Amino acid sequence: MDALTALTTRRSSAKLCAPAPDAHAMAHIVSAMLRAPDHALLRPWRYLQVEGEGLSALGEVFVQAMLKRDPQLTPEAQARYRNMPLRAPLMLIGILSPVEHPKVPVHEQLLSAGCGLHAALLTAHALGFGGIWRTGDLAEDAHVKQALGLAAHEQIVGFLYLGSVDGEMRDKPQPEAAAHLRQWP
Repeated sequence: MDALTALTTRRSSAKLCAPAPDAHAMAHIVSAMLRAPDHALLRPWRYLQVEGEGLSALGEVFVQAMLKRDPQLTPEAQARYRNMPLRAPLMLIGILSPVEHPKVPVHEQLLSAGCGLHAALLTAHALGFGGIWRTGDLAEDAHVKQALGLAAHEQIVGFLYLGSVDGEMRDKPQPEAAAHLRQWP
């Protein structure tokens, strides 16, 4: 798929199944992630790849995090959190690891980390895979961050689920350009 087609046809795919991107596809995805805009070449990000048994282990981390919040969490709710990582055969977790710099504020570094995840999503789409970017309360949870090995100054930018599209993708309406882009002055 050419770049313009990938950029203008990408949509989130909530239903994903095997196969996940293989090692060859992942090499392209990672290469694109690492080309994110990066003022001063700080590399203020890192990524975790989770698949196989790691997805189940992450599900247990999610359950433990929620049990810390609510020890009375129902078995049904526990099952829902346990199964969250199993929505796709592969997950990339984007982590902002900010670097102190006099000319590059943290919000710019956060955007760089986000651009890396977006590049991964676009590349997966260009290679014929689907994906969806999720965050939510678990991305902010101290137990989850600790279990994933984040340092105190780091934060989760997103959970990027990748796999093959399961079923038919729904088309998204294209926003009107005039509603979002204006000429200035």
